Amino acid sequence: MLAVIKTGGKQYVVKPGDLIRVEKIEGHPGDSVELKEVLLVKQDEEVKIGNPLVNEAVVTAEIVEQGRSPKIVVFKKKPKKGYKRKKGHRQSVTTLKIKEIKL
Repeated sequence: MLAVIKTGGKQYVVKPGDLIRVEKIEGHPGDSVELKEVLLVKQDEEVKIGNPLVNEAVVTAEIVEQGRSPKIVVFKKKPKKGYKRKKGHRQSVTTLKIKEIKL
């Protein structure tokens, strides 16, 4: 069984037991989270495609870790003008372990 879920403006293909890193979801490690934005569910040979979401489909996950992704350096420069700007960014992320997919 697998599902396509949407969280943080991105889509992920998940199966029970998978570990995924998504944009920060509020909660503490060990908490259970229900992801209700399910776009597609495949069970054996049966495929349910949402329009845009699959009704009553829920993916249950457990928060494993709250953390931050590696730093991304943003550097801007305009040649011959002496203009330079350097910025860094670290996105907050949540690591989820997929427990089950319910229809």
